[in-house]
Amino acid sequence: MRFLSKFLFVLIPLALSADSVEQLAADMNLLAGTKATTQWQRIFSSYKKQLQYGINNLNEIEKMRLKEYLIKHAADSDQPVIPGL
Repeated sequence: MRFLSKFLFVLIPLALSADSVEQLAADMNLLAGTKATTQWQRIFSSYKKQLQYGINNLNEIEKMRLKEYLIKHAADSDQPVIPGL
């Protein structure tokens, strides 16, 4: 069991590259800079909101990476993605 958890810990970061997470967000019409960090956190903590955005269809690794990407580039972050640029 311990080996498995270490193995998964190594694989999770490799599951989705930064480019594929960005593409996934774009495919789902989720623009990181359109919401503040707390808004993205609220979306990922509510199943109803996940349904609204289609996030519920992703596996747990994809959800985790997408959430990380959206929060990292939220409107109030250090590295915002500004819509339209």
